[in-house]
Amino acid sequence: MREEVVISRNCEAVMIPSGEKVLVPGGAHATITQSLGGSYTLITDRGLMVRVSGKEVEAIGKTPENVAETSDVPLTPDKLEELVWEQLKTCYDPEIPVNIVDLGLVYTCDFLPAENERTDVKIKMTLTAPGCGMGPVLAGDVKSKVESLPGVGNADVEVVFDPVWDRSMMSEAAKLQLGMMW
Repeated sequence: MREEVVISRNCEAVMIPSGEKVLVPGGAHATITQSLGGSYTLITDRGLMVRVSGKEVEAIGKTPENVAETSDVPLTPDKLEELVWEQLKTCYDPEIPVNIVDLGLVYTCDFLPAENERTDVKIKMTLTAPGCGMGPVLAGDVKSKVESLPGVGNADVEVVFDPVWDRSMMSEAAKLQLGMMW
């Protein structure tokens, strides 16, 4: 996907791969190179690769994605676990067009009783490269998306590097999508 856009107003973004926050000025031209999970990866007219998400996507003419949908299905522990895993599949590395679950980046997802009939979720995840500056950004995405679910209290997201991630942890679907099936 490649789409040319003009930034309509000053727009907060995150520089890839450093994770630094930057301000893309209104009137700048950019090319959308990836659009997944409500986030957009752009190459600006100055050659920067940045990620735009949340309400900031309005500056590139897009509508912010509704993070969580509620339904009338009773929220059993099994249903909540299903919803959390579905939500995790809406989180993407800004440089790889595969969700973090299929990439094998989520190591554990534990559910703990919390106050007010809610459930806290403790997630351990990793990154494809330990030095990636996008770690806090991805962890923040996971936290906000999981906490947006009905029945979830707090989401504690810990980025770990043991075990070290390697491509054998990817699902078959991810390997196929990335052309890594040999």
